[in-house]
Amino acid sequence: MINLTSSSETPHFPVMLDEVIKICSPDKGGVYIDCTFGGGGYSKRLLKFSKTKVIALDRDKFIINISKELEKKYPNRFFFHQKKFSELNTVAGNQSVDAVVFDLGLSSIQLNNLERGFSFNSKETLDMSMGLSTISAEEVVNNFSEQKLKSIIKILGEEKDASRIVKNIIKTRLVKKITKVDQLVAIIEKSKKKNYANKINPSTKTFQALRIFVNKEITELVTGIINATKILKPGGKILIISFHSIEDKIIKFFFKNFSLNRSRPSRYIPETNDKNIYLFTEYKNKILKPTKLEISKNFPSRSAKLRYAIRNKNNYIYPSELLKKFKKYLDIEEIHA
Repeated sequence: MINLTSSSETPHFPVMLDEVIKICSPDKGGVYIDCTFGGGGYSKRLLKFSKTKVIALDRDKFIINISKELEKKYPNRFFFHQKKFSELNTVAGNQSVDAVVFDLGLSSIQLNNLERGFSFNSKETLDMSMGLSTISAEEVVNNFSEQKLKSIIKILGEEKDASRIVKNIIKTRLVKKITKVDQLVAIIEKSKKKNYANKINPSTKTFQALRIFVNKEITELVTGIINATKILKPGGKILIISFHSIEDKIIKFFFKNFSLNRSRPSRYIPETNDKNIYLFTEYKNKILKPTKLEISKNFPSRSAKLRYAIRNKNNYIYPSELLKKFKKYLDIEEIHA
């Protein structure tokens, strides 16, 4: 059984907190949505400004106790919902939203609880669910066909050794079911070429792929940013902190191609002189990254990228082109054993 009490005792470091607050500009108050509540870092800082209201989401039941502390401290100003990004449009009601913040990384609460199965150092069950998921990583590696596993690991993990890793997974599970994290780590290390010294952990990309698949992270991200844009007021901001290239490609495409200063047409978005189809003001394509000081205090933040865009006054038009562009990833998340 997973320990429910450990989450509130685990130190949590919100990534680029000062930068996020500066962009949100909560000095004069407003309504803010924290889509990845986690340890509550962004919400707590936003609530220090007396005229703010914060609506927080998280799919993870293990942080509910933290949210209750804030609900008690800030009645009528802080509201928590155990929901996914895809349900974002159900929490704001008719309120005018000033900013929506997404931090797409694993929280230290999730990573440090070895029973969740996210850490390479775990010897616990191969779970990897962030909450509200319908499948576990254990089910995926033991029940999916060789071709489906290869697609998941190659496309969602961008793992060039996917074929070799999957062949060894299949070979192993014919003898013994793969139920623990350390079993999978051993299979991956056996499958990878031995030139990964001084680079990322050899299990990183396979774990990324399985975690993304289990939690349908690409589907949730695409749906979430579409919903966020729909509820923002003119001048409202959408801020997204990403940690791997697939996430960043989606965010960059969305902000760049639905902004007034789109430089060139995409085959997914035909060229047009109609300025009413755009959702954002001029997008500067500026990436913010953690400082060296922050990385020294919170090493997992080293790969974080912060992008943000500002909603314009145009009426909302559903950006279906975003789904077309990233259909390959969305389709992968829909496959079954």
